[in-house]
Amino acid sequence: MNNLKDELAGVIDHTLLKPYATASDIENLCREAMQYGFFSVCVNGAWVQLASEILSGSQVLVCAVVGFPLGAMDADVKRYETEVAVDEGAQEIDVVINVGRLRDGQHTAVSRELRDIVEAAEERYVKVILETCYLTREEIVTACGIVADSGAHFVKTSTGFGEGGASVEDVKLMSETVQGRLGVKASGGIRDTRQALEMIQAGANRLGLSASRRIVDGLEDADVQAWLQQLAQLRIISRSGDFPGFRQQ
Repeated sequence: MNNLKDELAGVIDHTLLKPYATASDIENLCREAMQYGFFSVCVNGAWVQLASEILSGSQVLVCAVVGFPLGAMDADVKRYETEVAVDEGAQEIDVVINVGRLRDGQHTAVSRELRDIVEAAEERYVKVILETCYLTREEIVTACGIVADSGAHFVKTSTGFGEGGASVEDVKLMSETVQGRLGVKASGGIRDTRQALEMIQAGANRLGLSASRRIVDGLEDADVQAWLQQLAQLRIISRSGDFPGFRQQ
């Protein structure tokens, strides 16, 4: 059980993006991440430096959101936000795609923006938030292709601030589309252990969670245990796995 807990914790970005989060809240987030062995903490740009200081010397990475949560600001603003986050210690970037331009068919503009973000990230991993609740299946497939061509490393379902969050159907579609070229991060509305494991079963290899502790501890629940026993296989790839999105620390 402890091994499974460690594996699950190792694919979680422990997330706090509420606008009213305080320094004390960020400190608690970082302490929890170190205690549980989460892959990263995901925070707003204002808290990157503090999180980096607290987590210095640990295995937990700092992930900063960019263009959050709407993704509708000018591309140069997103690039500058990325540069500042990197300067303050961010080790991964989660950027919101320009959903309106994507839906408008302005694919060249979307691609150019993402390439700029990847360049500004200076070889750090970039996860692109598609906000799938606003997209058709065809638009999700198109977005995955644009992200792959941009040099980014992950597609991500949701901000958690839109009209919907991660769904098994969208994660499966994204996973089938990228075919291992990119990682798939499920985030938004994942509240319990079984839901988190279903996302992994559908093809997610990173999870963005605010209920991280409850979800990891929920592996001990009898109903979850019974469900796990019914599965032929549940492969959770963590830091020790072979997916390129998970670097050795």
